[in-house]
Amino acid sequence: MPTLPFVQTLAHGIHVIDTGFHRPMFDASYLAVENGHAAYIDTGTNHSVPRLLETLQSLGLAPEAVDYVIVTHVHLDHAGGAGLLMQQLPNARLVVHPHGARHMIDPERLTNGARVVYGEPEVTRSYGRIVPVPAERVLRTDDGFTLELAGRPLKFLDTPGHARHHHCIWDEGSRGFFTGDTFGLSYREFDTAQGAWLMPTSTPVQFEPEAMRTSVQRMLAYEPECMYLTHYGRVGDVQRLGALMLGLMDQMVAFALSLPNDAERHPRMAKRFGEIYIASLREHGCALTDAQILELLALDLELNAQGMAVWLNRRAR
Repeated sequence: MPTLPFVQTLAHGIHVIDTGFHRPMFDASYLAVENGHAAYIDTGTNHSVPRLLETLQSLGLAPEAVDYVIVTHVHLDHAGGAGLLMQQLPNARLVVHPHGARHMIDPERLTNGARVVYGEPEVTRSYGRIVPVPAERVLRTDDGFTLELAGRPLKFLDTPGHARHHHCIWDEGSRGFFTGDTFGLSYREFDTAQGAWLMPTSTPVQFEPEAMRTSVQRMLAYEPECMYLTHYGRVGDVQRLGALMLGLMDQMVAFALSLPNDAERHPRMAKRFGEIYIASLREHGCALTDAQILELLALDLELNAQGMAVWLNRRAR
């Protein structure tokens, strides 16, 4: 078993790797191991790759043991390190949603999109140069596609809502989904005696609330015992969390729809979303101050307001 400080070992051969992105316990990569074979699910950024390889080594596995690198979607905090990681894994194939495959083969447009959202200095600092993946090493999924990791079935569901190039992975062995961002964000700083707290993510540029609702309900119909979130870690009590997430999303959407499209729309959304989350966290028993909550959620508030605005603009056309 690994004793690395950034790795948490779960049941069913699943290891949670803190990628080190942004802050501790913010961004996870998962390493699933079955009968001496391994698969990564989400990779973090280029800066995360040493941790991912060190985790593999700590388990006594060679790079040749990795069969798959799976990305839930191609946003850079989930897939930015995939190309660099693949260079170290001679037998691995990259498994990606068909709408995201071209961005992994030629990442220039993906990188340009990140520059629009975050700015050039932040993209350079946080992500570095995104390494392309050779087309012949890319495996595209479709809805219901199943691949086997040493006999362990992993089933892919097309799950738009956060992004149209998003799939979630059903792991029958652990009765859990690897959810990327479709099932929202749950930071461990907000855990209370009531359990985990979870919020939706409407990050630019493909947020679609009705598609998100359908995807979440579809996953919940499997009656999963847990969800493996990229942000962050394993959570249980998934029916409660799913209802919480969809309820918060409804509040966000209702407020956004009430606003005129003017210069004040973005700051008003970001402020109101913060108020919605704080009220929910108070009901959850969170003892952090409002200022502490807003500091932890600052990036998400900004991105959620941006993504909601993109959806509103698209809806108005």
